[in-house]
Formats: sequence, structure tokens, C-alpha cells
Amino acid sequence: MAAALSAVVAGVCSAGTAVATPRAGSGGGEPVMPEADVAYHGQVSLAAGRLGIWLVPENHGPAALPNATVRLRLSVDLAERQRLAEGCARVEARVVVCETGSLPVQGSGRHIGLVLLLKERPAEAVVRIDTWWNGGATDTELENNEHAVLALDTGDTYAF
Repeated sequence: MAAALSAVVAGVCSAGTAVATPRAGSGGGEPVMPEADVAYHGQVSLAAGRLGIWLVPENHGPAALPNATVRLRLSVDLAERQRLAEGCARVEARVVVCETGSLPVQGSGRHIGLVLLLKERPAEAVVRIDTWWNGGATDTELENNEHAVLALDTGDTYAF
């Protein structure tokens, strides 16, 4: 898992980049991209300069994915020091990416839980969630894997 994330962070794969893999029995013609429907569900909370994010990546099929990468873009700067969950990396002042792990058809990947320390104590923060890299699959239903969540500094939980 860590090697795949390292490749993504190093820029080997980036948003929109797909690796073509021929489908079995395709006859060696043009490579056919597998199709998967990646979705994210979870919650966000903000309290006293700490942004909590918990999410579950899912795949509604029709093809399984060996891995994907979810991107979390924040409207506020992260503190310099962060303790991130395994499989997650900070790639910019306001961006964290995390591996989803294997995404079986009609199944879920690993649950991702983060408590991000913010540089300041904002009254609100927006978290934008989307797929940064999807293992080379085509995903035609983006509305379930692209979210923008506004969290107020109340400690309340906001679901997506």
C-alpha cells in the first residue's frame, strides 16, 4: 500500500491519469478501461482548531479496484506538524491524500479517520473530498465521490 501511495505522491500518477489494462479476452485490440463507481461517505467536525474527518470509500462496481486515492482539500491551512493515519500523506499546505485500500465490487475499502491540526482556529472550514487517483478505472458517476462539506467550529458532525 505504501508503495502505491508513494508513486501517487511522487507524481507518477495524478488526477485524471489512467493506466490502460486490457480486459481478458479483448483480443489484444485497444485497451479497455475497467469501470468502477467509487463513492465516499462519512462525516466532518471542527472544534478548537482540530478538524476531524472520518470516511469510508466504497465501490459500486462493476469492476473491483486494487487501490485508489482520496484527496481531501481544505479551505484553511494545516499546522506544520501532523500525525496522519497510515496510508495518508500531506501533499500541500491544505491537501492530504489517503489510500483507500482494495475496493471490491459492492464493497468498501479501509475506513479512514483523521484528526487534522489547523494552523489557526477558524470559525468554519470547508473540506472538499474527491478521487485523486482511481487505479486506472473509468468512473462516470462522479456525484457520489465529489463532496464539499462546510463545518462550523461547534464540534457538531456534518455527514456526507
